[in-house]
Amino acid sequence: MKRARFTEEQIIGVLKEHEAGAKTADLARKHGVSEATLYN
Repeated sequence: MKRARFTEEQIIGVLKEHEAGAKTADLARKHGVSEATLYN
């Protein structure tokens, strides 16, 4: 089974940043994930 790369707290933090108005491309670059991962 694949191990999760990020903790739940990290994922929630990224999603809250997005809700606060941060652009998806900027968040993806900052946290080292693809934009598609954020949309999933």
